[in-house]
Amino acid sequence: MKRMAKIELKYVKAYKDRHGTLRHYFRRKGFPTVVLPGPAGSAEFLAAYAEAEAQAPRPQAVGSKVQPRSINALIIQYYQSTEFRDLKEITQRGYRNMLDRFRDKHGNKSAISVQTHHFEAIFHGMADTPGAAVNLRKRLRRVFRLAVRLGWRKDNPVVETELRRKKTKGFIPWSEEDIAKYLEHWAPGTRERLALLLFLCAGQRRSDTVTMGRQHVKDGKISACQLKTETRVLIPMHPLLRAELELHPSTDLTFLLTQYGLPFSAAGFTGWFVERAKMAGVVDRTPHGLRKAAGRRLAEAGCTVHQIMAVLGHVSLGEAEKYTRDADRAQLADDAFEKLLEAETRTSSV
Repeated sequence: MKRMAKIELKYVKAYKDRHGTLRHYFRRKGFPTVVLPGPAGSAEFLAAYAEAEAQAPRPQAVGSKVQPRSINALIIQYYQSTEFRDLKEITQRGYRNMLDRFRDKHGNKSAISVQTHHFEAIFHGMADTPGAAVNLRKRLRRVFRLAVRLGWRKDNPVVETELRRKKTKGFIPWSEEDIAKYLEHWAPGTRERLALLLFLCAGQRRSDTVTMGRQHVKDGKISACQLKTETRVLIPMHPLLRAELELHPSTDLTFLLTQYGLPFSAAGFTGWFVERAKMAGVVDRTPHGLRKAAGRRLAEAGCTVHQIMAVLGHVSLGEAEKYTRDADRAQLADDAFEKLLEAETRTSSV
């Protein structure tokens, strides 16, 4: 029997009842306990898990008591606001993860007396993770905007903060050398090889890729609705991906499964995949870097901005334009160099 206590899903606990039956529960500090019905990994089980993970925290979410007008109390008010409830479930989950970590450290402090310089000290202490600092600042601006609306304070102290900007190019795209090295290490029929080909050939986000299964394949195409944008994509199945899928069971709940036969969580998949890439000699590369590589390949093949958007599911032109712009520059440079060599040849022959 599989040891379900080690399922790669956060907050899942397994216990045997007095009849010896294994039962699963969603237990997260500050949140209601939820019974997860059905066999672990079943559709019923996963649906209950998703609903439990998206639920609002209990009124006393951090610690045994919530001090009035504390940061804890303010964030709880924010979770109950219309603004937060109107967000997509996946967005709510990301906001909660970030804000809950923040209030674990600072929740008992006063939301009324905290000042701009306090927040700046916190943000500057995150200099090694500038992206996280930027995102936390965005979330806290919304939270303290609510404090103003509630009449707790007259100003939003987060608005006036300044971050120490550190230029970053974000997730590093996989190069063709990276891809070749990974594929050489992981043989056909392995989960590792399938994972790379899913990202590279379908070009979707992590949150969408880990939920993909054969139910998303119709008439030789991948049909899926993106969680983040609710954009429907219909992508022709690449021959390499089709050939790889034929080597894997057709009865799996999703294409990618953990060692326990369950679907990956998005965060759990990233940790697993990054480690597998390191084992292949590819370091500092992420699943999202493969999505970028897919966009680069499309641009280098001469695809238009809108063609790239149709595959990757972008709803704005910005990112897709970057792929085509970079590809155009490379082609223009090649053309320029050819002209330079032609001119030099003509000059030398005179």
